Amino acid sequence: MHESHDVTVVGAGPVGLVLAAELALAGASVQVLERLAEPAGAMKAQGINVPTAEALDRRGLLPAAEAIQREVLERIGVPAPGADPARPTGHFAGMVLDADLVDWSDPDLAAHAVVAGARMVPQPQLEALLAEHVARLGVPIRRRVEVTALEAGPDGVVVGTTAGTVHTRWVVGCDGGHSAVRRLAGIDFPGTDPEITGYQAVADIADAEKLADGWVVTPRGAYRCGPQPGRVAVMEFDDPPADRTAPITVDDVQASLRRVSGTDVTLRSLRGAATRWTDNARQAATYRSGRILLAGDAAHVHPPFGGQGLNLGVGDAMNLGWKLAAVLTGRAPDGLLDTYDVERRPVGAWVLDWTRAQTGVMRGDAKSAAVRGVVADLLDTRDGTTYAVKQIAGVTQRVDLPGDHPLVGRFVPDLWLADGSRLADHGHDGGFLLLDRSPDGGFARLAAAWGASVVGVADEAPDRRPTGVLVRPDGVVAWATDSAQPIGLEDALHRWAGAPEHQPVG
Repeated sequence: MHESHDVTVVGAGPVGLVLAAELALAGASVQVLERLAEPAGAMKAQGINVPTAEALDRRGLLPAAEAIQREVLERIGVPAPGADPARPTGHFAGMVLDADLVDWSDPDLAAHAVVAGARMVPQPQLEALLAEHVARLGVPIRRRVEVTALEAGPDGVVVGTTAGTVHTRWVVGCDGGHSAVRRLAGIDFPGTDPEITGYQAVADIADAEKLADGWVVTPRGAYRCGPQPGRVAVMEFDDPPADRTAPITVDDVQASLRRVSGTDVTLRSLRGAATRWTDNARQAATYRSGRILLAGDAAHVHPPFGGQGLNLGVGDAMNLGWKLAAVLTGRAPDGLLDTYDVERRPVGAWVLDWTRAQTGVMRGDAKSAAVRGVVADLLDTRDGTTYAVKQIAGVTQRVDLPGDHPLVGRFVPDLWLADGSRLADHGHDGGFLLLDRSPDGGFARLAAAWGASVVGVADEAPDRRPTGVLVRPDGVVAWATDSAQPIGLEDALHRWAGAPEHQPVG
């Protein structure tokens, strides 16, 4: 396999697929290498957060995601009387957050309501949806290919694989917590060592009535049964597994579940692939080493509470994709890539601590139990539950960008236009979006100098605020104003969209 591409993405999970799609949309030549012959299909994240759902929305994939959620709800028999699947809450350390306690009118939640019907998208179905998206964009996925060597030079990287040599300008490792790319690049992976062992599986349970519904914390660990029939999750607070990569048997899961639950529950068999996990929590010392970059679990690992890893990785891919493409095509200098680590590292560090905190309050010792009681009291309040739901949903994430408008640095909210469309409906091609409500169309005229990379969206509603919004391809607001003057717009365009194609119109 002696081929040349702009970018070689290693790993065909959701993170690698999102990244490949973003690069292809921007005109880069990209291929994906994957060591597995088929998608793993193992029990992993069961839902996505708001930024991930909105990323799908901006690329025209929201209807497909909504269809998946409807199918999931039908399969598990929801909605039950009084339940509202459009208001997913999640849990903190096994303490399920009560939707009735959430202040759904909170501005952060109310501003991101459109994608509520696409939040319950399990990882295997998300991966299939993204694989179709990538296929439509013509990106090749080469399976049964392992990366064995990397030789980076000033102009590119020579990638040794089990299928031959690849010549590429850039390599991005999206190949998981045991990333070969990270190891071969010599990037350190500091963090905290594992202390627990967990399993997730779907099983045929002979006597499910012996297990309680929902999360149960015991002195020996914690387990959850449901909501899907046969789904079990269990963790033990003893030691990490002797060999995390060893095949998982039904006896492994049953023994752990019996020890934690204190019952003699019987599992007849496992349906599909189970997963084994720990509370190993690490973050790469750098997300970039020359022409080699990391995203997803290759850049950070942590316990899988709430499926945060999937969403964190998709956020990495959305942030990196357009920046790498801009450097490749010469629209932006190489320095733009430095903002990838700067912007994504704080989010990754926060997720590591959010999951570590949950491990801390789930332990069965007296001190952890006392802390758990305090946290439970806080989560039994309107403010406490709303806070936790907002954190899990991802609606409070913010990038530190220059600008005084409250939208700057945040993910763009639901912005409805006078013609009944939304701003997100105009972003399917992956470029910058510029909402223009100025009386004379001055914002779009100024941005016309950047050509097709900035899509101007006129909205004949000059009395509505904001009057102007510049949205990066990853959904982050780079500039916003409530006035009729484009003060700061040109600076923001230069900063993020690179040099204009021609002189701005005065």
